[in-house]
Amino acid sequence: MADMLKIKVSIADRVYPLNINPAQEEGLRKAAKEIEVMIKKFEQSYAVRDKQDVLAMCALQFASKALKQDMADAQDHEQAIKQLEYLELMLSEQLS
Repeated sequence: MADMLKIKVSIADRVYPLNINPAQEEGLRKAAKEIEVMIKKFEQSYAVRDKQDVLAMCALQFASKALKQDMADAQDHEQAIKQLEYLELMLSEQLS
């Protein structure tokens, strides 16, 4: 734990102290900034003042994006497997 870095990130007007691996710092700071931008967008667009509601909406949007990406990745994976199977068949035919 000697190589851990102590940082503070602010989300929804609260400061969260974290002990992290230094390699994670940039990603965590970018994520916190993205959450803050999304919070402001929701507050401006939907007249929502309760931070818990806004954070729930942010969580839903992030989860939706992650699931959509997972589904796209799975579809790409399936397509790659089919292409490899086709190439394997073509090679087998040529080598026979």
